[in-house]
Amino acid sequence: MKKSEELIKQLGLEDKITLEDIPEIDLYMDQVIQLFESKFKMSKRNEDEKVLTKTMINNYAKGKLFFPIKNKKYSKRHLILISLIYQLKGTLSISDIKTILEPMNQKIEKEELPLNDLYASFLHLTEENSQKFKEDILENISDASKEGLQLGDREEADVEYFEKFLLIASLSHMSQLYKRAAEHLVDDFVADSKKKS
Repeated sequence: MKKSEELIKQLGLEDKITLEDIPEIDLYMDQVIQLFESKFKMSKRNEDEKVLTKTMINNYAKGKLFFPIKNKKYSKRHLILISLIYQLKGTLSISDIKTILEPMNQKIEKEELPLNDLYASFLHLTEENSQKFKEDILENISDASKEGLQLGDREEADVEYFEKFLLIASLSHMSQLYKRAAEHLVDDFVADSKKKS
């Protein structure tokens, strides 16, 4: 199995767009795409994969995932929202993302939301999550290796396959648990919103 440190390095856990990375001037769509491609390049599965495309951004705009742009340019606030969408779309549906961003967009337009502070808090949590993940993945690798070895007298290639399969299945299961937890929180958010209105 691939060395643990090598696997962790290839995951791009440090990839993010910080507040300092976002210029104070508004950007055209091509500049937005260029920024995301440069900052999330390690997060891509392969060279052909695109982090962000014009179609994606247009779909986010049509779906009203962020407030309208002006003069075909994206502000710092737009880039923060697009970064949040990028992080959320790996787990949540576009509909769920719209649901949780809608109140944020309304507050942003009324200038009632400290978006920079909220985003800084999000980035802080992602750093903590990355550290916990590194520890957790090492434990998962160790557990999968132990389980693979317990499958009896087999050729080395079989044991390596079992270890990889068990690790993939275990990580997929954990991913599903986190996804379901996030979806339940979105559902709670919707239920709370209905009660208030």
